[in-house]
This record gives sequence, C-alpha cells and structure tokens, in this order.
Amino acid sequence: MIRFLHRDLRRDLYAVLAATLLVTTAVLVGRHIQDTRHTLFVHWPPVFADWDPHIGPGTPAALAVAAATVAYGPALAARLPWRALLAAAWATALAWIFSLAWIDGWQRGIAGRLTTTNEYLTVIGRFHDIPATLRDFTHHIVDGTPRPWPAHIAGHPPAATLTFVLLDRIGLHGGGWAGLFVIVVAATGCVAVLTGLRALTDEKLARRAAPFLVLAPAAVWQGVSADGYFAAVAAWSVALLALAVTRRSLWCAAASGLLFGLTCYLSYGLTLFALIGAAVLVLGRAGLRERPALILPLLAGLAVVPVVFALAGFNWWQAYHLLITRYYQGVGGTRPYGYWVWANLACTAIITGPATAAGLRRTAGALFRGRAPRTARTARTARPARPARPAAAHTRLAFLVTAALLALLIADLSGMSKAETERIWLPFALWLLPACALLPRPRAWLTAQAVLALLLNHLLFTGW
Repeated sequence: MIRFLHRDLRRDLYAVLAATLLVTTAVLVGRHIQDTRHTLFVHWPPVFADWDPHIGPGTPAALAVAAATVAYGPALAARLPWRALLAAAWATALAWIFSLAWIDGWQRGIAGRLTTTNEYLTVIGRFHDIPATLRDFTHHIVDGTPRPWPAHIAGHPPAATLTFVLLDRIGLHGGGWAGLFVIVVAATGCVAVLTGLRALTDEKLARRAAPFLVLAPAAVWQGVSADGYFAAVAAWSVALLALAVTRRSLWCAAASGLLFGLTCYLSYGLTLFALIGAAVLVLGRAGLRERPALILPLLAGLAVVPVVFALAGFNWWQAYHLLITRYYQGVGGTRPYGYWVWANLACTAIITGPATAAGLRRTAGALFRGRAPRTARTARTARPARPARPAAAHTRLAFLVTAALLALLIADLSGMSKAETERIWLPFALWLLPACALLPRPRAWLTAQAVLALLLNHLLFTGW
C-alpha cells in the first residue's frame, strides 16, 4: 500500500511539473514574442505585470497569515463548528487578501487600484443621471464614438460601474472605500464555495477544501481587482442554487436567480456560469424532482436584473456585439490567439497554484473511476483483493470542478479573453480550488500555495 501511495504522489508531482513547464514555456515564448513583435502588450507574460522585487507594510502580516493557516488551518477546519468555520474562513481570507494588497502600500496597492485611467471610478461623474446614462450607455462603447468609455467600463455591462456609483452615492467616496468594498466582498467567495460544497458533496470534503480556498494564490488578484467582487457574486449564485435544490428552498432559488442575473450584468463572460449552474441542477436533481416548483422562483429571480436594465433602456445583446467591435479595435485585435489560447491556461495554473494542478489530476480519477483517491490513511486500511467502493461525494466534487473547468475552456476558446485572465477568470478559479480537497498531506500543499502567492506579490507589481 505504501508503494501505491508513493506512485499516486509521484503522479501528483508529475501534474505539478506539467503545470510548471506550461508556465515556464509561456514566460519564455511570451518574452520572445513581446521583444521581437511587441504584440502581447504585457511586460511580464503571460501575466499583466511588471518585474518589481519589493517588500512593503503588508509583508509581515502576509507572512503571519500564511504561516498560521499552514500550521493550524487543516486542524481547525476539521474541528470547528460549521458556522464558526465559515466565519474563520472569511476572516482569514480577508486578512490574506488585504495583507497581500498592502505589500504594495495603501495608495498603490489598495486606494489607487480602481482610480487609474481604465477603471470604474474615473467615470462616476458621468452617472449624475443614472437612467439617462443607462439609456445612452451603448452609444459610447465603440472607439470613435463621442466620449468612448474607458476599457473596463466599455468591456462590462453597466452593473459593474453602477456598483461603484452607488457606493459613492451613499457616501463611500474614493478609491480607498472602493478597494475595501472589493476586498471584503471578494473574501466571501470562499464562504460561498464552502457552502455549495457542503450541500452538494459532504461536509468532510468541504472542510478539507477550506484552507485551500482561503490561501489561494488568486488572492493576489482578488485585492483589489473588481473581478474579485464579480467572483464572489457568481459564487453565491451557485451556492444558493445548491442550497435550493438540497433543502428544497424557494427563497434560496429566488436569491440564486437574482444573483445570477446580476452576475450576467457585471461581466458578459460570466454567462458561462450557466454551465456550473447546470451541473448543480444535475447533482441536485432528486430535490428538483421532489419540488419542481423551485424552477419558478429561480426563473423569476433571474428575470429581475435583466428586466430592470431593459426598462432603464440598456440592451445587453446590442452592447455585447458592440463590445466585440471595441475589443478588436484595441489590443485584443492585435494579441495573437495562437499564443494566448494556451498561455491563458498558464495564467490559470498560476492563480490556482501547484496544489490545484495535483488536485485536478485526482479529480479526473475520481470522475472516471468513481472512487476516492487514496491517502495515507486509506492506503493502510484498504484491501487490494477487493474492488474500491464508489465514493459518491468525491465523484460529485469532481463533476462540479469539471463543469467549472469546461466553462473556463469555452471562455478560452472564444478568443475574447486574450491576456489578463489571471484576474478575468477569478470566478472560475474559485471552483477549481476545491479539487485540492482530494489531496493528502494538506500542510505541504498549502505551503506551496502560500510560497507562490508571496513570491508573486513580492517579485511582481500586478496591474490591470
């Protein structure tokens, strides 16, 4: 059995090696293309960043959070009462995201992030009359129109910008409040995924996933890219759908539909979360059969945000087609698809870390063989002469993770996400991280995750 375990561990390391080679190749090939052709428009391919070794005020806090989570995270995740675990996960994720952002200092790392040229706070003054601005929104998407929107505003439906407009209206002015809002909301994403995992798989797997969701390298981009906020909203739409089908809750179904509708008006690409939602419905089909009326509040909730924006005069489909024109007018039309179609996956390997690479390998085994991967404990007690028993929870987890991976791959093949996917794909990354629950020796893998995140934030300055 020890020999079998060692073989399984070697395969995990092979998966990590493959991910490392992918990232290394993306760096080397990307540097060559950028130096010779200047068509990537990133300074440190494949991520949108600059080489900038530094330490900052957040360094001691980030080291402390990482060390504490590695040392005590797995044990606390296994023992804490469930609600206490959720609170601890949110608080730790909040501390981790904030401390990583604070490495770059308050202004550069947090308060100034959403105030740069292409960011949302630069156009707040143009929303003095919100209904009129929404009616006129599509007239400023394409370059060449009067006062075209900056890139991020043009690249998203108006709910993204409107979020920061409303923050300003309630008195939370400026980049500091906007940055803190994003960090606080982004940190709830791990709580949403844990809630969904517990409902759809089992509590033990959710507890094993908790430290990995907290200490993910993705936290480097969750603070304070608005995509961290989008990721949390999308994650809660899935989590509430999982609660709806497992608890037969009409209220959870309505809330899930409402948040999914909002998700689609925060980012066009997150309509692909319908695939993850479909996976939830498949896994919860028993509850759906017992209470088919769940579909009604789900659809009613889903209609709310689109109807409100349509009545306000915003046409989602027209805006999306205009965005395609704008995308190819800019660097998106120059960046080579042949590089980014695989280099984007290197970005995903970076934000999800080596543990996820190994976890995805085990996910494939759990999905296709329908059994739990062996850990040190199971290897000692298993009987090789008897076939492995099906592990429904592991298979359900693998199915959910695979749905997220499929959504990500479709986004990749679309060609509408060339570069900057380390932040754009944060919503999908949150649902790949649970694959780490299938790994043995969680402290070793958590250490690798933490080291990668700390290196990224101390060696690079990540912009967007």
